[in-house]
Amino acid sequence: MSRLVIVSNRVGPLKDTGRAGGLAVALVDALNETGGLWFGWSGGISEEGTFGPLQEGGSRKVSMATIDMTQADYDEFYVGFANKTLWPVLHYRLDLAVFDRRAEEGYRRVNERFAVRLRPLVQSDDIIWVHDYHFLSLAAELRAMDVGNPIGFFLHIPFPAPEILAGLPNAATLVRRMLAYDVIGFQSKRCADNFRRFAIEELDLVLEGEDVLKVEGRRVTARAFPIGIDAAGYSKQAMSPEARRAMARMEKLLNGRQQIIGVDRIDYSKGLPERFRAFERLLEDYPENRGRVSLMQVAPPSRSELDAYVEIRRELEELTGHVNGRFGDLDWVPIRYMTRSFQRRVLAGIYRSSRVALVTPLRDGMNLVAKEYVAAQRAEDPGVVVLSRFAGAAEQMPEALIVNPHSAEGVAASLQHALTMSLEERRQRWQALFDRLCEEDAASWARSFMDTLRQVH
Repeated sequence: MSRLVIVSNRVGPLKDTGRAGGLAVALVDALNETGGLWFGWSGGISEEGTFGPLQEGGSRKVSMATIDMTQADYDEFYVGFANKTLWPVLHYRLDLAVFDRRAEEGYRRVNERFAVRLRPLVQSDDIIWVHDYHFLSLAAELRAMDVGNPIGFFLHIPFPAPEILAGLPNAATLVRRMLAYDVIGFQSKRCADNFRRFAIEELDLVLEGEDVLKVEGRRVTARAFPIGIDAAGYSKQAMSPEARRAMARMEKLLNGRQQIIGVDRIDYSKGLPERFRAFERLLEDYPENRGRVSLMQVAPPSRSELDAYVEIRRELEELTGHVNGRFGDLDWVPIRYMTRSFQRRVLAGIYRSSRVALVTPLRDGMNLVAKEYVAAQRAEDPGVVVLSRFAGAAEQMPEALIVNPHSAEGVAASLQHALTMSLEERRQRWQALFDRLCEEDAASWARSFMDTLRQVH
């Protein structure tokens, strides 16, 4: 079997540290199956940057190789084009995007440098799988160096409608460079449709069948490959000692009350201010929940150097104070808002103790919190997912209560439905969701993508 080479911005860990996300676990499993290499950024800043020494490590079957960036690389490629330009545009936020020529040049430069450093590590029969918006141009750079290996790409965040992407200067050039990949994977059918529409409408490409684009004598497959989780494994984590301790603490804290749980990084795409306002509307419109239902929001910070995130954190703190001041009582706090992270096993216990998961991003590629919440539930007494229609997960989870996160009234009504739902209905919805999660898990996602890449190439 051909060796697998994975490229992503950050690398590892190869072992479950308790904080590794579901994606890392899935990629490690794929690498262990074939043997291979995981290549990316070390997380370090140095004067040599991408010209510095290759940092190597790994296990018997899987090698890890990383390189540094210079401060200019970090500022222009990572903070600049990746997170101030691509991230907002791909999340439909043209109003927040910064269009800077130097940052765009830095993005192209770093993609080229990563390709130069990866090229000597690639063997003739390797299969290369590149991940996420940091490396949209990597395949084009590798092809320019005569790399003929099969190269696939998976985008973990949304891909917007053509009329949104067209607002990005040089969008057509960027998409044309993406077409150097053999297979381009997306989280949802909507995102795959958006990409194909752009290629047809803006680049005048021809579609063959449902998802194959003809590109200068080549065929490029652009298709949805919805990412899953290890549902059975995460269900076991919900019964681990760490999870049980978390559940015991939650039961003591809640004292018979019900809890709504939200877990997200602080990011304008997650709709956290809208979520807090919807919870306030729940307490306004359904006063029987006052003193009986609380919202716990776990929201570790991300990209804290960007102004937009500083503003969101300030807004969340103000909303928390406002709602708690308005509705709180001596023995009940409506919103518990924490800007720290928890190990996945501890989160599993928190999920298991919560009657409702409130997953309401304004735009999200997939959102694995919704899936992890389902996997953590007790079969005999499961909770309910209230899920944004703008999360990729909504395509796979129709048994959740699907909501428009911009409608505080609508989200509040769905929360009330979830809180008062009969046990029989909760069990029926959960069973259908859990069965699908087990069938469409992380291993099947990786296998499906790799099989398609082998066949197409």
